Amino acid sequence: MRSTKLLTKLVAVLALTGAVAAQTADKKSLNLEGARKVIAAAKAEAQRLNAPGGVIAVVDDGGNLMALERLDGTFAAGANISIGKARTSALFKKPTKFFEDVVKNGRTAMVALNDFTPLQGGVPVEIGGQIVGAVGVSGAATAAQDEQLAMAGAAAFAPAQANAAPVQYFPSTEVAAAFAKGSVLLDGSGRNYMVHASRREKSGMAEVHKLDADVIHVLDGGATFVTGGTVVDPKEIATDEVRGSSIQGGQTREIAKGDVIVVPAGVPHWFQQVNGPFLYYVVKVR
Repeated sequence: MRSTKLLTKLVAVLALTGAVAAQTADKKSLNLEGARKVIAAAKAEAQRLNAPGGVIAVVDDGGNLMALERLDGTFAAGANISIGKARTSALFKKPTKFFEDVVKNGRTAMVALNDFTPLQGGVPVEIGGQIVGAVGVSGAATAAQDEQLAMAGAAAFAPAQANAAPVQYFPSTEVAAAFAKGSVLLDGSGRNYMVHASRREKSGMAEVHKLDADVIHVLDGGATFVTGGTVVDPKEIATDEVRGSSIQGGQTREIAKGDVIVVPAGVPHWFQQVNGPFLYYVVKVR
């Protein structure tokens, strides 16, 4: 009888323990050593890219500042901006570029929120699938580079991905804006490639890139494209970059929507005639 009562009590205790466990959850947190690890990873990426200055701020999951480092040559407001980016990312559990795009797309009322910095460069920090804080960067060469450094910092707790390059995402609105004027979509800082969203309305100069190969994908329009031959009136406009008025000889092709052409480094090429607007991606690979 006594054994039965003890067993009944034990079962009751175990049931109560299980009920309490079901109502609670293990929560991971970011300590000061972890915050410094995030900053070190972001700094290492800045050095790899030879990024000019910058402020790196790390906050916990409540948006409270844990650590901050200001690199030499950074503008005075960079500290407040980087903290604001980190806090926004932590409290909303999203990269701040998401909110910058939302505001750009017309939801300007969001800027009225308190302690809200909708500027690219804030990224959540995750450990074991839980968001434990965020890192914000301000003052690098570009907004995209701010985010790249922040992503490198956030990856400090993902050993398998720590050395991987961050994923670059460009929403359709940003791509369309780049093609509207013809501009660099992704610069080559710290990389052996870059991406141009190119637009031509008329023929151009003959070109030779001594170190870069051009991978061209035509999206719209058509052009008469000449490769090889000899550049007429060549002039070196920058290191390893030659321009000329035209090409003598060479091979002429008519290229149009859907075509892809690869021009190896050192090969002259020339858009002799363009049926514009002529839109095309160029991936430059070194």
